[in-house]
Amino acid sequence: MLNIKALNQFYGGSHTLWDVDMTVSTGSITCLMGRNGMGKTTLLRSIMGLTKTQSGTIEYEGQDIRTLAPERRAPLGVGYVPQGREIFSQLTVEENLRTGLPIRKDKAKNIPEHIFEMFPVLKQMLKRRGGDLSGGQQQQLAIGRALIIEPRFLILDEPTEGIQPNIVHEIGEVLQKLNREQGLTILLVEQKLPFARRVASEFRIIDKGRLVVGGKINELSDELVKHHLTV
Repeated sequence: MLNIKALNQFYGGSHTLWDVDMTVSTGSITCLMGRNGMGKTTLLRSIMGLTKTQSGTIEYEGQDIRTLAPERRAPLGVGYVPQGREIFSQLTVEENLRTGLPIRKDKAKNIPEHIFEMFPVLKQMLKRRGGDLSGGQQQQLAIGRALIIEPRFLILDEPTEGIQPNIVHEIGEVLQKLNREQGLTILLVEQKLPFARRVASEFRIIDKGRLVVGGKINELSDELVKHHLTV
């Protein structure tokens, strides 16, 4: 699904991503992990074209998209839920969800019912402004908005950050169901180890801008956690 080779990125004179090689297998749920400030969000933003990269390749389904404009990536089937959710706080829940409809290949005019089946609270609050929702409800809205475009590949940046435990569990269930029943490939940044171990099938660890280790989630040993993730 995704194959990154020798990716380099700079902020000014600071070299932030160093020759990153990373694959995300079709049909997997891959968790990108690492301590704060190691380049996780920068890598996701680079995949989405929101952060400029200097060299390397980002192949999505065999096409190098590294220099492709950000707005041309969603129509390829890539959904993105950024850190901090970035919903439109002044728009209603319905208006937020409708922003993804023009990208759908079937040109549907109505919000698909399955969005509300996954997140019933969104149907209850259709006319509420996004900014009036709780943090957990906003995260559900952000995920629902990304799913509107019917992505084949979904990228999420810390989807459980600041979310109450019951909604964290619900989000995990939704991601697993989408992966299992629809074959959705998922790449997420996640700091909560129990969530990662429950939801993900694979892991990748980034340290100081370099991808240092990866494998099946059951290979994420206590030794690796202590060496690369413990603060």
